[in-house]
Amino acid sequence: MSVWSEPAPAKINLSLHVVGQTDKGYHQLQGLTVFTKLCDELSAQEAKKDSLDITGPFAKALAGERSNIILKAFQLFRQHWPNSLPDGLHVSLDKMLPVAAGIGGGSADAAAALRMAARISGRNVVIGELSEIALELGADVPMCLFSRTCLIGGVGEKIQIVDPFPKLHLVLANPGVAVPTAEIFRKLKSKSNPALPPLPTEVEHSAALALWLQDTRNDLELPAFEMVPQLSELTREINKLPGCILSRMSGSGATVFGVFGAETPAMSAAQQLHQLFPNYWVAQTPVM
Repeated sequence: MSVWSEPAPAKINLSLHVVGQTDKGYHQLQGLTVFTKLCDELSAQEAKKDSLDITGPFAKALAGERSNIILKAFQLFRQHWPNSLPDGLHVSLDKMLPVAAGIGGGSADAAAALRMAARISGRNVVIGELSEIALELGADVPMCLFSRTCLIGGVGEKIQIVDPFPKLHLVLANPGVAVPTAEIFRKLKSKSNPALPPLPTEVEHSAALALWLQDTRNDLELPAFEMVPQLSELTREINKLPGCILSRMSGSGATVFGVFGAETPAMSAAQQLHQLFPNYWVAQTPVM
């Protein structure tokens, strides 16, 4: 029996500007997003009906869910391409990424499910059509579908791939406090903030990128820091670590990251951070 597998890389918002709001209340975003080798893992095989098993260090956080975004992704694919998939799929999710953490765990899982569905179907699915389905599942899912460094716009559906891009390493830390995205956006005082500056033409050089990042923001940091003060402390401590180019919160939280230009200082920083915060989730990973 065939077994299909697909990684679901974590997404990190190096910058995230909230620049407006649509008539329907959706927030308009601009930002630079990268993806890491740190990921959830999906696997699937044919079965009588759809089912989902979740294992891994963060499996308990998803226990008791009545509906999962992964199974929704397969259902949507079947609706758009009838008879393209087996009647049932038994899906296993190795949940390595923390939940409600601002690094796209659920969105990345859904995007991986769509990529897997396209492979299983054997059809030449146009990426634009797959992106439309992805947007039905959530604003972050289209960018996770590509899982490549990109500039984002609109509500997250406008994607411009950035290539080349410097080799970076990230240190990630999460205090284990779930931060509700809707509440963070509700507490955001200004819904229309300055736009993202243009990327430098020499962005493939880490020094140029570092200078550009200093002129960018994550507009969701302030309301998140007010809700979870540990995030502000964590950001300051990461910024102090030797070799750290920038420390910031990803998405709506609660994961904070540090950007490093090489693996060795990143590994050392991760070790120091784990000693400072032994009860926090800490990881070190290269950017893809």
